[in-house]
This record gives sequence, structure tokens and C-alpha cells, in this order.
Amino acid sequence: MDNTSQILKLRREKLQKIKDMGIDPYPVKSERSHKIVELWNEQDKFIKDEIKVTIAGRLIAMRRQGKIGFGNLSDISGKIQLFVKRDELGEENYELFKLCDAGDFIQATGTAFITQTGEYSLKTTNIKLLTKNIRPLPAVKEKEENGKIVRYDEFADIELRYRKRYLDLLLNPDRKETFIQRSQIIQAIRDYLNALDFIEVETPVLQPLYGGANARPFITHHNSLNMELYLRIATELYLKRLIVGGFERVYEIGKNFRNEGMDRTHNPEFTLIEIYQAYSDLEGMMDITEGIIQNIAKTVFNKSVFPFHDHEINLGDKFRRASMADLVEEFSGFSAHDLDYDKIVAFMKEHKLFIPANVGPGKLLEELFEHFVEPNLIQPTFVTDFPTEVSPLAKTRRDNPKFVERFELFICSGEYGNAFSELNDPLDQRERLEAQALLREMGDDEANVVDEDFLEALEYGMPPMGGLGIGVDRLIMLLTNNNSIKEVILFPTMKPEA
Repeated sequence: MDNTSQILKLRREKLQKIKDMGIDPYPVKSERSHKIVELWNEQDKFIKDEIKVTIAGRLIAMRRQGKIGFGNLSDISGKIQLFVKRDELGEENYELFKLCDAGDFIQATGTAFITQTGEYSLKTTNIKLLTKNIRPLPAVKEKEENGKIVRYDEFADIELRYRKRYLDLLLNPDRKETFIQRSQIIQAIRDYLNALDFIEVETPVLQPLYGGANARPFITHHNSLNMELYLRIATELYLKRLIVGGFERVYEIGKNFRNEGMDRTHNPEFTLIEIYQAYSDLEGMMDITEGIIQNIAKTVFNKSVFPFHDHEINLGDKFRRASMADLVEEFSGFSAHDLDYDKIVAFMKEHKLFIPANVGPGKLLEELFEHFVEPNLIQPTFVTDFPTEVSPLAKTRRDNPKFVERFELFICSGEYGNAFSELNDPLDQRERLEAQALLREMGDDEANVVDEDFLEALEYGMPPMGGLGIGVDRLIMLLTNNNSIKEVILFPTMKPEA
């Protein structure tokens, strides 16, 4: 029998002994008068006044020396030592303590005091078992390296941490901070937009057609209706229907699903916020994007400079604004402002760059941007004036129909936001979606589909507006200095174990 099996056997035997004592090892009711942090915040008061308290949490360590025992009890706010004496607890309650193990949830009543060794502790007068732990917690080990204490255990293994996040959080409690900050970031987004009179709404996750982005969807089947449905790839087309219906400022923070590759910045299930404001445009969306990010930096972190990928990212200054063609010329020396197909192809061949088939000059300009420009965009930059060819849902630029009023926000070579002066001409929109449908017929699985209901809604009239999408997970990565999207998603998608 291996060591784990032996421990499981011993734990089950202890469980039976507890039941034989007439004690329910999984009681319904528990009590708690204070969190552990409260005892630490007012030590002098609790000791001087001998205030009786009841705390509850997980027993993370315990040891006994005859009629005296010690334990470390932890809740989400902190941990404290328990001092347990048989004469104080009584024979039966002390026997229960002896049957407890690290990992059990218990309730402890007593008064705070300082032990002879100078440790702030709870002199415990009663122990109540709340949950008996059956499976032993992995041992956390420490060693000294270069004068520092380094924690190490099997949960330093990244793959295992993601698969068993509950143990990762338990054994590496500092990782909770990222997810606490995630909650605070999302709340700060809501607070900022609500203060600007935006309304938070909910739109369907299961959709009869998918749209609003270039992505391959997940497909499912509705048995009762006998029809295929798609997990949404974006919320855009439903939010625009709401603008048609009379709302003027709406947003949705929600999960989207894209059936595509996984890497450091992509998870098939991710959180996106989309924002639509009637009577606004691309400039208004830039202001809102800056405002959201700078408000988070101030209210959640109280700073404007953030370390990320060996860079110091300044979020406090006004973000740079530059067109895609200008940036391509700045970093490659090649001007593609006229979108001359033959000239761009010749330049790409000269630099031995891959030239996609069946695409126009707009797509090739985007390829040049990705190759020459993206790696150099470190500080926040709004990249504007995308080719019409790659932006089927945006309005054409007022002075040049080859380009549209669109921006993407780049920080540290990564894309964090995408915004348009939204297209509201139903005839133009139909032509662009039908062009996308032709691309699908030619094998582009990520091209948009023709949504007749959405086009009909546009025919009733949609006011001019700005629209914005921000990848929430990536933004959290940046603000918390995490290099993988899996570090900021509690339960990321994982490959099956071999």
C-alpha cells in the first residue's frame, strides 16, 4: 500500500471514531464571531479585555505534546496559532482535537493571549469539527536560497496548478490576490461606465447565427427545436439591436467562445466587454478606453506605471494615436498609403514575407503591420485607419474610402481593445457581409456570416455611434504582471491528461 493510500485509510478510521463518539463530522451549523484578521488588528484590546471569540477556518498544521496541543488555523483573512490544553477543553473535546488533521475545518472558541515563547495565540476552550478532511493536503516545503526562504512543492508545477486550482489557491495563498484584483478591476469598469449613464445588459450566449468578429464558433444542438446553435463569438450584433431599439449607451461584460488555438494570450473561453454609445464616434471611444484603464490604475492600484514583460508601461499619460500606414512607414521605411497591390507584393517578396492567397492590398497592409510594427509598440498606442477590407463592420473614413474609422489599442506588442465608428448604412453593411460570405465559400472559416435579422434591424435606422471591445483577461494580465492568460482565469481550458 502506497503512502497516500495508507493515509486515506487512517483518515477514514479517524472519521469512524468521531462518528462513534456521537459527533457529526459534517454538521450543518457553524458559528463565527470574528475573522482572524480582526484579532490581529486589535491585539491589545482582545488580550486586556479577555474577549471571548469564536473563529473558524482550515487547520493547516497541528502538533501535540501530551496534554497540550498547538494548531495553526487559517481563514481568508489570515492565520493564528491555537493553544489547546486538555484541562481547558475537557477530556472528550481534547480527544476530538487528537482526531483532527491538517486540512480539517474547525471552529475554535477562546481568548487571545501571548504564549511564553511570545507568540500571539488563541487560548482555546472549545473545538468543534466542521469538516473532516479525508485526502491529505500536499506538503508545502521551504528552503533557503541566497538568504531568502523559497517555498516549493508539487504545486510549483504550472500544469498541475491550472488543473487543480483549488489546491493552488490553498497551497499558494498569495495567488488569491490576482483574482481579488480581477474582481476589483471588473467592478471599477462597471463603476466608471455607470457614472457615464451606460446601462449594463445581457444578450444571448446561445445564438442561431454568430457574428461580430472573425472567428470560428463552437457549435451545439438544441434537441427540442432540432436546430444547431452557436456559442457567441461576440456580443456586438445584439447590442447594436438595442441601440436600434432606443437605448443610447449600453455595455456587456461576459464570456465569449472562439473555437481556435490556445496560447499565452488566447483561451477558448474568455471575458470581453463591449460598449456602444449613440451619437459618438471613434474619438469618443478612444476617450472612454483611456478613461477606463486610467481609472482602474488609479482606483484599484493607486499608480500609473506598471511592470510588464521587462518594460515599465506608463498608463498615466495620454495614449499615442497613429494610423496603420504611418506606423508601417515609420518602422519599415515603406509607404503603403495608396494600397497599391503590386507595389506591396513586390516589397513583401523583397523581404521574403509570406503572401496570403486570395486577399487584397488591405489585408497585405495588415500583414506588414503585424511583421514590422507590432513588436515595437510598447507604450499604449491607438492604431487607427484600418483598411476597409479587414473591417466589415466599421464606417469608411470621411476622406478616404479605402480605410475605415477603426482603432486597435496596442500595449507591449499586444492588442487590448478594438473600436469603430460603427457602420449604420444597411446597404453598405449588406455588401460587406456578403463579401465576407464569399470569403467563407473560398475557405475562410473565420469570415463573418450574413445575419438577415441584424440587417433588417439596421433598415429601421440606427443612429451614428461608437463601439468598443476590450479583452478583460488580457487587461488583467497587464495590470497584475502575469505572462499567461491562464494565470488570470480561475479554471482555464486544458488539454486532456495523457
